[in-house]
Amino acid sequence: MDWPFRSPELLPRYYSRMDELVEVSIVMPCLNEAETLATCIRKARTGLERVGATGEIIVADNGSTDGSQEIARGLGARVIEVGERGYGSALRGGIEAARGVHVIIGDSDDSYDFSSIEQLVEKLREGFDLVMGNRFRGGIDPGAMPWKHRWIGNPILTAIGRLFFHSPSGDFHCGMRALRKEAYDRMKLRTTGMEFASEMAVRASLMQMKITEVPIRLHKDGRSRPPHLRSWRDGWRHLRFMLLYSPRWLFLVPGSILFITSVTLAIWLLPGGRPVGAVVLDIHTLLVATFLAIASYQIVVFALFTKMFAVTEGFHPSNTQLNRLPRFVNLETGVIAGMALVVIGIIWMAVAVWSWRSVSFGQLDPRVTMRQVIPAGALVSFGVQTIFTSFFLSIMGLKRR
Repeated sequence: MDWPFRSPELLPRYYSRMDELVEVSIVMPCLNEAETLATCIRKARTGLERVGATGEIIVADNGSTDGSQEIARGLGARVIEVGERGYGSALRGGIEAARGVHVIIGDSDDSYDFSSIEQLVEKLREGFDLVMGNRFRGGIDPGAMPWKHRWIGNPILTAIGRLFFHSPSGDFHCGMRALRKEAYDRMKLRTTGMEFASEMAVRASLMQMKITEVPIRLHKDGRSRPPHLRSWRDGWRHLRFMLLYSPRWLFLVPGSILFITSVTLAIWLLPGGRPVGAVVLDIHTLLVATFLAIASYQIVVFALFTKMFAVTEGFHPSNTQLNRLPRFVNLETGVIAGMALVVIGIIWMAVAVWSWRSVSFGQLDPRVTMRQVIPAGALVSFGVQTIFTSFFLSIMGLKRR
């Protein structure tokens, strides 16, 4: 071969015969794209010729009824029938069928120019695992992207992706990108819908793959019908996926902030009522703060559960900090700490009962007694949660060990 492979020793794992091997597979998801598919395939042929690559064009058809399959076959493209509906399903089916060491994906609506794939192939040949397109750097033709996508949806979701996962991408949802087939297999992508684009960028970032981006120009698509994309539905699917994939930002950060805030407020109110402007915060605010502290403690615990589950099931790579956790926090220490909290809470409650006994179990000032009962009950609750959290984490840790 006269073109570079990063890991030639891996080739037999993917191909039974070396004559099956090509350098670049171009994969196009397709659902009733008869108006533009032929143009995309011809441009892809031109692109492969320009980069001097042996290649193939794959049309991953997702149930077209307008003759798209016949158009593709007539122009020499491989048609892969993908029964499971969804943008992600179509791309997964096409990529998994690809014989190329490098894979380029792009929509078949003529919004991306497949004849201009030089930068994508060049970066793959340099050894990058994932090459993201960036439409904001490459340019967006008038009418090619709705204003709410250009100025609201894409910037916000991209910023969230960069914050949550430290992704270097400036355009999280560009439909044209390239990756090495071996890197795709390591990603183990699972989503079926539009969130597939986010999953690819997130998994590559979490696995610390070599990622770069190149400018890609977005053209107005050539179809006479509306696009398959549904702005709010698909935007929510992207956001939901990123939240579910980030226990830190979904649970740990908001839970920790709420816990620190509510505990601080509760401690501030323990000695007595506090005037704030024209109002006085008293035991009612103390009760609310305590409830919020208990709820936020559970949210933080969910972060631990979710992170351990994600690592165990392969959604997240192994985490050094999580691996060290059993050295400092194990079943025994958790149970002991929980029992200590329960005992302190019970003693505090006993003090409150003794105060009640001192007045022959008669009337008490709730502004005084509730300042003992509320924190005592909270400590018992924290203790019980800590004990059973320790058991649950130990059960989950059995599989990891």
